[in-house]
Amino acid sequence: MRTDLHRHPVSPLNGVRNLGILAHVDAGKTTVTERILYLTGTTHKRGEVHDGTTVTDFDSQERDRGITIFAAAVSCAWDGHRINLIDTPGHVDFSDEVERSLRVLDGAVAVFDAVAGVEPQSETVWRQADRHGVPRIAFVNKLDRAGADLDTAVASIRERLHTVPLAVQMPIGKEDGFTGVVDLLHMRSLVWSDDGTAFEEGRVPDDLREEAHRRRGLLEETVAELHPAALEEFCAQSTVSAPTLAAALRDLTRTGEAVVVLCGSAYRNRGIEPLLEAVVAYLPSPLDVPAVRGTLDGAVQERPADPAAPFAALVFKVNSTATGRLTCLRVYSGTLRKGDTVLDVGARRTERIGRILRLQAGRHSDVDRAVAGDIVAVIGLKAARAGATLSAPATPLVLEPPSVADPVVSVAVEARRNIDTDRLVSALARLVEEDPSLAVRTDPETGQTVLSGMGELHLEVAVEKIRRAHGLDAGVGRPQVAHRETVVRGVSGLVYRHVKQDGGAGQFAHVVLDVEPWEATGDDGGGGATDFVFRSAVVGGRVPQEFVRAVEAGCRDALAEGPLGGHPVTGLRVTLTDGATHSKDSSEMAFRTAGRLGLREALRGSAMVLLEPVAEVTVTVPDDAVGGVLGDLAARRGRVSGSTARAGTSVITAAVPLAELFGYATRLRSRTRGRGTFTTRPTGYAPVPSAVSSDGASTRQ
Repeated sequence: MRTDLHRHPVSPLNGVRNLGILAHVDAGKTTVTERILYLTGTTHKRGEVHDGTTVTDFDSQERDRGITIFAAAVSCAWDGHRINLIDTPGHVDFSDEVERSLRVLDGAVAVFDAVAGVEPQSETVWRQADRHGVPRIAFVNKLDRAGADLDTAVASIRERLHTVPLAVQMPIGKEDGFTGVVDLLHMRSLVWSDDGTAFEEGRVPDDLREEAHRRRGLLEETVAELHPAALEEFCAQSTVSAPTLAAALRDLTRTGEAVVVLCGSAYRNRGIEPLLEAVVAYLPSPLDVPAVRGTLDGAVQERPADPAAPFAALVFKVNSTATGRLTCLRVYSGTLRKGDTVLDVGARRTERIGRILRLQAGRHSDVDRAVAGDIVAVIGLKAARAGATLSAPATPLVLEPPSVADPVVSVAVEARRNIDTDRLVSALARLVEEDPSLAVRTDPETGQTVLSGMGELHLEVAVEKIRRAHGLDAGVGRPQVAHRETVVRGVSGLVYRHVKQDGGAGQFAHVVLDVEPWEATGDDGGGGATDFVFRSAVVGGRVPQEFVRAVEAGCRDALAEGPLGGHPVTGLRVTLTDGATHSKDSSEMAFRTAGRLGLREALRGSAMVLLEPVAEVTVTVPDDAVGGVLGDLAARRGRVSGSTARAGTSVITAAVPLAELFGYATRLRSRTRGRGTFTTRPTGYAPVPSAVSSDGASTRQ
């Protein structure tokens, strides 16, 4: 069933939905997005991932690999509502793309495989959405597959994501016989045609009526336990009406107390219309989320989602295209017009907006203005980076940028021809500008250019982009992991005096430091020691507060290089216990130097250990290949934490050092005759055993 509602004009703010599609790789995010675009009339042909004809996977590498690599924004209309939609990557190496997208979204649709349920990357993106406070609804996809089971998928959502799933549908038919759903809210059936182009609304089938009423009763009871208005009606009438239930579902979704669960098969075009209705009904508009908060000269300010308010926007993505630099941004307040001058607050420079584009992934359409709540792209900005705040020059405001994860894998990159060296440097700089999770540095010992990123695939895609976009033949070295160093036994009462007299004003600083291991608490990524804490125990004003801050800054400077191999130091607490000053020669610079050199000396006197990144690996293999896979994981220093059987296959979970996973995909395919698959999720850092060589790889051949 097609609709012409996409012809409606742009809706007011309460008719805007900014949402992302989140999921584990291969759960069907891009197919869901394509069906939404088709149903809303944005496209006139259904794109398929396997054919390389999708709108959002428009990059040549995405089409070649069959996965989403770059977050792509599209805009469409449904039932008078403007939907700005971002299709995000599902592979763990591109989780930073998800992070930047979630920072500017108001809601999300989490897609789950009806056979696999909640998978490792599903948990990761769910936690990311939790951190940003993004309301979600869930869509259990691929109900037409063998082994698909809605109840099992819902149970995994409850158990692994620690939320309350509220299933508002039940399937009609199983696996190949899946033809539609029962809408438990309005107690009706929705049955799609064989080609999925139309559906019929009718009564609940007789053979499903009893089960539908049972599930509706469970839904009412669960909602009544969570929502006061629903509880009041349930106590008075022993039931909850559809309008009250819908209002309660909307409130519970927006507060994050529960998640509405729908189901379908995107590939067969079944279940997408109810999903769009749920997006409009339950997910918030820009008016329903708190006003954006920013800082100006240290003072916190709020900007309402009001087109008449001062302009403020956040850049979340930068693309270099053949026609110029494309800057994607979310407008939080005010109105942006073509030709306006805006202030890049962080860089303290003004730039002019040349064009404003409504996003359609690889294609765009010009608009004259963008208002609060819009997600658009602009042309004309020469220097704004992802995370930059743009505001009206007269009313500057700094918005919190998306967090950027530290790279964990590095490769040496060099041009095969000397004449291409400068072009390679320029291409790498453009890569880092587009993707802040990439980093480029020059190794001081070898003089090599080192590219760092979030994983082997991340770096492979980046290097291939250089080759394709810039026509450069680049050589790549063996991947290396990013090590850390930490303290296992510290020192107490280390005295460091910094005295320098070379004519004129001298430098004097006296500090006494305690250094001890420190382990972060809470959800720190599961890696144990992951941070640095500084505190002062100085009494009597022996070290003024401004000098204490300088000592802390010096200590942070010292963390850049540890004594074992020059790796960053993490997981320690430094306490300034005493110190002394000189009336003339003490300064912030002197105490910063004392902090830096004093901590370096303390680390040399401490017992240190080298840390390496560790990943949780989930391997799915046929039962007859389990023994060989377990042996291979053990040889890679893997620690198996669980194994479950699932319809002729086994799912093995293990913690494996990241350095041992290079080339694992090829080895797994050979051991399982191409039938094994695996996914990884970073879990933090662990000590490197003494039997492991200095580059982090074991001596195993």
